[in-house]
Amino acid sequence: MSKISSNIKYLRKKKGLTQQQFADQLLIKRSLVGAYEEDRADPKYELLNTIANFFEIPIGDFINEDINDKYQQKPKPENNNVRVLSVSVDHNERQNIELVPYKASAGYLNGYADPEFISQLPKFHLPMLKQGTYRAFEITGDSMLPVYPGSIIVAEYLENWAEIKSGETYVVISKDDGVVYKRIGNKFKANKKLKLVSDNPVYEPYEINPEDILEVWKSKAYISMHFPEPAPDPTMESLTSMMTQMQKSIAKLQQSNN
Repeated sequence: MSKISSNIKYLRKKKGLTQQQFADQLLIKRSLVGAYEEDRADPKYELLNTIANFFEIPIGDFINEDINDKYQQKPKPENNNVRVLSVSVDHNERQNIELVPYKASAGYLNGYADPEFISQLPKFHLPMLKQGTYRAFEITGDSMLPVYPGSIIVAEYLENWAEIKSGETYVVISKDDGVVYKRIGNKFKANKKLKLVSDNPVYEPYEINPEDILEVWKSKAYISMHFPEPAPDPTMESLTSMMTQMQKSIAKLQQSNN
Protein backbone atom coordinates (compact mmCIF):
# COMPACT_ATOMS: atom_id res chain seq x y z
CA MET A 1 0.00 0.00 0.00
CA SER A 2 1.38 3.44 -0.94
CA LYS A 3 1.87 6.20 1.63
CA ILE A 4 -0.88 8.28 0.02
CA SER A 5 -3.48 5.49 0.20
CA SER A 6 -2.61 4.51 3.77
CA ASN A 7 -2.57 8.18 4.86
CA ILE A 8 -6.04 8.81 3.38
CA LYS A 9 -7.45 5.77 5.15
CA TYR A 10 -5.81 6.57 8.48
CA LEU A 11 -6.81 10.25 8.52
CA ARG A 12 -10.38 9.54 7.41
CA LYS A 13 -10.86 7.03 10.22
CA LYS A 14 -9.21 9.36 12.71
CA LYS A 15 -11.83 11.99 11.87
CA GLY A 16 -14.53 9.37 12.35
CA LEU A 17 -15.81 9.63 8.78
CA THR A 18 -17.23 6.86 6.64
CA GLN A 19 -16.08 6.63 3.04
CA GLN A 20 -19.40 8.12 1.95
CA GLN A 21 -19.16 11.04 4.40
CA PHE A 22 -15.60 11.74 3.29
CA ALA A 23 -16.60 11.56 -0.37
CA ASP A 24 -19.42 14.04 0.29
CA GLN A 25 -16.92 16.46 1.85
CA LEU A 26 -14.70 16.24 -1.23
CA LEU A 27 -17.63 16.27 -3.70
CA ILE A 28 -16.47 12.98 -5.28
CA LYS A 29 -17.92 9.47 -5.57
CA ARG A 30 -17.57 7.02 -2.66
CA SER A 31 -16.08 4.47 -5.07
CA LEU A 32 -13.18 6.82 -5.71
CA VAL A 33 -12.39 7.00 -1.99
CA GLY A 34 -12.33 3.20 -1.90
CA ALA A 35 -10.03 3.08 -4.93
CA TYR A 36 -7.64 5.58 -3.37
CA GLU A 37 -7.53 3.76 -0.02
CA GLU A 38 -7.01 0.37 -1.67
CA ASP A 39 -4.23 1.79 -3.86
CA ARG A 40 -6.14 1.01 -7.06
CA ALA A 41 -5.97 4.63 -8.22
CA ASP A 42 -4.01 7.79 -7.42
CA PRO A 43 -5.71 11.15 -6.75
CA LYS A 44 -4.78 13.90 -9.17
CA TYR A 45 -2.58 16.65 -7.73
CA GLU A 46 -5.39 19.18 -7.36
CA LEU A 47 -7.41 16.67 -5.33
CA LEU A 48 -4.34 15.74 -3.29
CA ASN A 49 -4.02 19.39 -2.31
CA THR A 50 -7.69 19.49 -1.34
CA ILE A 51 -7.37 16.34 0.80
CA ALA A 52 -4.18 17.60 2.49
CA ASN A 53 -5.85 20.94 3.29
CA PHE A 54 -8.94 19.13 4.59
CA PHE A 55 -6.81 17.23 7.10
CA GLU A 56 -4.58 20.29 7.74
CA ILE A 57 -1.47 18.35 6.75
CA PRO A 58 1.34 19.88 4.61
CA ILE A 59 1.16 18.44 1.10
CA GLY A 60 4.81 17.31 1.30
CA ASP A 61 4.14 15.30 4.46
CA PHE A 62 0.90 13.91 3.04
CA ILE A 63 2.75 12.52 0.01
CA ASN A 64 6.06 11.46 1.57
CA GLU A 65 5.45 10.62 5.25
CA ASP A 66 3.82 7.66 6.95
CA ILE A 67 1.12 9.44 8.95
CA ASN A 68 0.07 7.45 12.02
CA ASP A 69 -0.30 7.86 15.78
CA LYS A 70 3.43 8.71 16.07
CA TYR A 71 3.33 11.39 13.36
CA GLN A 72 4.20 14.91 14.42
CA GLN A 73 4.12 17.82 12.02
CA LYS A 74 7.64 19.19 11.64
CA PRO A 75 8.11 22.78 12.84
CA LYS A 76 8.81 25.45 10.28
CA PRO A 77 11.75 27.84 10.70
CA GLU A 78 10.90 30.53 13.25
CA ASN A 79 11.98 33.44 11.09
CA ASN A 80 9.94 32.43 8.10
CA ASN A 81 6.51 33.54 7.05
CA VAL A 82 4.24 31.36 4.94
CA ARG A 83 5.93 30.70 1.58
CA VAL A 84 3.75 30.57 -1.51
CA LEU A 85 5.09 28.19 -4.16
CA SER A 86 3.83 28.49 -7.72
CA VAL A 87 3.74 25.26 -9.71
CA SER A 88 2.31 24.13 -13.05
CA VAL A 89 0.56 20.88 -13.95
CA ASP A 90 0.07 18.99 -17.22
CA HIS A 91 -3.26 17.89 -18.75
CA ASN A 92 -3.30 14.91 -16.36
CA GLU A 93 -2.81 17.30 -13.42
CA ARG A 94 0.66 15.92 -12.72
CA GLN A 95 3.16 18.48 -11.53
CA ASN A 96 5.65 19.55 -14.18
CA ILE A 97 9.36 20.01 -13.61
CA GLU A 98 9.94 23.61 -14.65
CA LEU A 99 13.38 24.40 -16.09
CA VAL A 100 15.03 27.67 -15.09
CA PRO A 101 17.66 28.33 -17.80
CA TYR A 102 20.68 30.35 -16.75
CA LYS A 103 19.48 33.33 -18.81
CA ALA A 104 16.19 33.30 -16.89
CA SER A 105 17.77 32.99 -13.44
CA ALA A 106 17.84 36.75 -12.89
CA GLY A 107 14.14 37.00 -13.71
CA TYR A 108 13.44 34.07 -11.38
CA LEU A 109 14.19 36.29 -8.37
CA ASN A 110 11.20 38.45 -9.25
CA GLY A 111 9.00 35.74 -10.74
CA TYR A 112 9.53 32.71 -8.49
CA ALA A 113 6.15 33.28 -6.80
CA ASP A 114 4.35 34.47 -9.96
CA PRO A 115 2.19 31.72 -11.53
CA GLU A 116 2.34 33.47 -14.92
CA PHE A 117 6.16 33.54 -14.92
CA ILE A 118 6.35 29.89 -13.83
CA SER A 119 3.86 28.84 -16.51
CA GLN A 120 6.14 30.28 -19.22
CA LEU A 121 9.21 28.23 -18.20
CA PRO A 122 10.14 25.09 -20.21
CA LYS A 123 8.69 21.92 -18.65
CA PHE A 124 9.47 18.21 -18.63
CA HIS A 125 9.00 15.00 -16.60
CA LEU A 126 11.42 12.39 -15.25
CA PRO A 127 9.75 9.02 -14.61
CA MET A 128 12.27 7.86 -12.01
CA LEU A 129 11.39 10.61 -9.53
CA LYS A 130 8.82 9.89 -6.85
CA GLN A 131 5.81 12.15 -6.60
CA GLY A 132 6.78 15.57 -5.32
CA THR A 133 7.52 19.16 -6.29
CA TYR A 134 10.63 19.55 -8.44
CA ARG A 135 12.37 22.29 -10.37
CA ALA A 136 15.43 22.21 -12.61
CA PHE A 137 18.14 24.87 -12.68
CA GLU A 138 20.89 25.37 -15.25
CA ILE A 139 24.16 26.16 -13.49
CA THR A 140 27.11 28.20 -14.68
CA GLY A 141 30.73 28.59 -13.62
CA ASP A 142 33.20 25.96 -12.40
CA SER A 143 32.71 26.29 -8.64
CA MET A 144 31.01 22.90 -8.36
CA LEU A 145 33.28 20.77 -10.56
CA PRO A 146 33.08 17.92 -11.50
CA VAL A 147 29.50 19.07 -12.20
CA TYR A 148 30.23 21.17 -15.28
CA PRO A 149 28.80 24.54 -16.36
CA GLY A 150 25.63 24.08 -18.37
CA SER A 151 24.54 21.06 -16.32
CA ILE A 152 20.93 20.90 -15.15
CA ILE A 153 20.35 20.32 -11.44
CA VAL A 154 16.98 18.68 -10.74
CA ALA A 155 15.95 19.50 -7.19
CA GLU A 156 12.99 18.91 -4.86
CA TYR A 157 11.32 21.78 -3.04
CA LEU A 158 12.27 21.95 0.63
CA GLU A 159 9.49 23.57 2.65
CA ASN A 160 11.05 23.08 6.07
CA TRP A 161 14.54 24.59 6.13
CA ALA A 162 15.25 22.90 9.45
CA GLU A 163 15.69 19.74 7.35
CA ILE A 164 18.76 21.15 5.58
CA LYS A 165 21.65 18.74 6.13
CA SER A 166 25.29 19.74 6.37
CA GLY A 167 27.46 18.22 3.65
CA GLU A 168 24.67 17.79 1.09
CA THR A 169 24.02 19.87 -2.03
CA TYR A 170 21.14 22.29 -2.58
CA VAL A 171 19.99 25.00 -4.93
CA VAL A 172 19.60 28.10 -2.79
CA ILE A 173 17.67 31.14 -4.03
CA SER A 174 18.63 34.33 -2.19
CA LYS A 175 18.08 38.05 -2.63
CA ASP A 176 21.76 38.93 -3.07
CA ASP A 177 23.23 35.87 -4.81
CA GLY A 178 20.30 34.74 -6.92
CA VAL A 179 20.31 31.07 -7.94
CA VAL A 180 23.33 29.13 -6.66
CA TYR A 181 24.12 25.43 -6.45
CA LYS A 182 26.28 24.73 -3.39
CA ARG A 183 27.12 22.27 -0.67
CA ILE A 184 25.84 23.29 2.76
CA GLY A 185 28.46 23.69 5.47
CA ASN A 186 26.28 23.83 8.58
CA LYS A 187 22.79 23.01 9.87
CA PHE A 188 20.15 25.68 9.36
CA LYS A 189 19.27 27.86 12.35
CA ALA A 190 17.02 30.90 12.21
CA ASN A 191 19.52 33.04 14.12
CA LYS A 192 22.65 31.81 12.34
CA LYS A 193 24.12 32.40 8.89
CA LEU A 194 24.05 29.54 6.39
CA LYS A 195 27.46 28.47 5.09
CA LEU A 196 27.70 27.71 1.36
CA VAL A 197 30.67 25.63 0.15
CA SER A 198 31.97 25.03 -3.37
CA ASP A 199 33.27 21.59 -4.35
CA ASN A 200 36.06 23.30 -6.30
CA PRO A 201 38.64 24.19 -3.60
CA VAL A 202 39.70 27.28 -5.57
CA TYR A 203 36.56 29.01 -4.29
CA GLU A 204 36.25 30.09 -0.67
CA PRO A 205 33.11 29.24 1.35
CA TYR A 206 30.82 32.13 2.20
CA GLU A 207 27.77 32.77 4.39
CA ILE A 208 24.32 34.22 3.80
CA ASN A 209 21.73 35.54 6.22
CA PRO A 210 18.59 33.42 6.73
CA GLU A 211 16.35 36.43 6.06
CA ASP A 212 17.88 36.76 2.58
CA ILE A 213 16.88 33.22 1.56
CA LEU A 214 13.83 32.96 -0.72
CA GLU A 215 13.72 29.25 -1.59
CA VAL A 216 15.71 26.07 -0.94
CA TRP A 217 15.68 23.04 -3.27
CA LYS A 218 17.34 19.70 -2.40
CA SER A 219 19.32 18.33 -5.33
CA LYS A 220 18.12 14.91 -6.51
CA ALA A 221 19.71 14.42 -9.94
CA TYR A 222 21.65 16.23 -12.62
CA ILE A 223 21.61 16.20 -16.42
CA SER A 224 24.84 16.92 -18.26
CA MET A 225 26.24 16.76 -21.79
CA HIS A 226 29.68 16.21 -20.26
CA PHE A 227 30.64 12.60 -19.59
CA PRO A 228 33.05 11.76 -16.74
CA GLU A 229 36.72 11.50 -17.61
CA PRO A 230 38.35 8.05 -17.32
CA ALA A 231 40.13 7.32 -14.07
CA PRO A 232 43.81 8.43 -14.24
CA ASP A 233 46.57 5.84 -14.40
CA PRO A 234 47.90 4.96 -10.95
CA THR A 235 50.96 6.91 -9.84
CA MET A 236 53.97 5.47 -8.06
CA GLU A 237 52.70 7.11 -4.86
CA SER A 238 49.29 5.46 -5.11
CA LEU A 239 50.83 2.07 -5.93
CA THR A 240 53.11 2.34 -2.91
CA SER A 241 50.11 3.20 -0.72
CA MET A 242 48.20 0.19 -2.07
CA MET A 243 51.15 -2.14 -1.40
CA THR A 244 51.48 -0.81 2.16
CA GLN A 245 47.78 -1.38 2.80
CA MET A 246 48.00 -4.92 1.40
CA GLN A 247 50.98 -5.71 3.64
CA LYS A 248 49.06 -4.47 6.69
CA SER A 249 46.05 -6.60 5.75
CA ILE A 250 48.22 -9.71 5.27
CA ALA A 251 49.98 -9.13 8.59
CA LYS A 252 46.65 -8.72 10.37
CA LEU A 253 45.33 -11.91 8.77
CA GLN A 254 48.44 -13.86 9.83
CA GLN A 255 48.07 -12.62 13.43
CA SER A 256 44.46 -13.76 13.56
CA ASN A 257 45.47 -17.26 12.36
CA ASN A 258 48.22 -17.67 14.99
